[in-house]
Amino acid sequence: MIQCIIIEDEPLAADKLSGFISKTDYLSLTGLFHSPLEAMVFLKTNPVDLIFLDIEMKELTGIQFMESVSLDAKIIITTAYEKYALKGFELQVSDYLLKPITFERFIKACDKVMSELLPSEKRSEHRKIFIKTEYRLEGIDSSEILFVEGIGDYRKIVTSKKKILTLQSFNEIFRLLPQDKFRRVHNSYIVSLDKIDKIERKRIYIRDQIIPVSDSYYKDFLRGLHSNNEL
Repeated sequence: MIQCIIIEDEPLAADKLSGFISKTDYLSLTGLFHSPLEAMVFLKTNPVDLIFLDIEMKELTGIQFMESVSLDAKIIITTAYEKYALKGFELQVSDYLLKPITFERFIKACDKVMSELLPSEKRSEHRKIFIKTEYRLEGIDSSEILFVEGIGDYRKIVTSKKKILTLQSFNEIFRLLPQDKFRRVHNSYIVSLDKIDKIERKRIYIRDQIIPVSDSYYKDFLRGLHSNNEL
């Protein structure tokens, strides 16, 4: 679990970030501060992994805050002004979120921090992904996914609990998944290696679904199976 705090002097913006954090299963909010000076006092005795830091604040700017304290924490800048991006990256921030912040962009930044903080085996344990459906972003525990099937312009994600249709491409979906647990086996299929019941004559059986393995993906599929068996 990544311990994080918010430093943001706009209540609405702070509440929005807090809501995003509550929907992200690998983040835990340990403090919300409208004053950067109060945050400084808190951090002296309460180390955290990640700080969401506003730039334009009355008491102290986010840039001044970063230059004034010594931190091991990762920092994601949140601001309405693009002009601070260069300075932020000079100070080695992990990412830069431009307001108004979307949940999709928030998750992308947090996944980047998670990849920096957690070893790959731990990332697999925490892997909740968010898929674009027609009206919303829907969270899915990757460990519940059985397979992904292409149906015309759509991809159907089949889990142990539900089915979800999305217009996201196979490549977009595959990049979200733990690479050691999933394999593309056909132009129309991604499978979860852990959910395979049996393999027979280049056909994969997952519950009542029979999935073909195409020649172009067969060698990579076998390598994935071998690596998965060693874990």
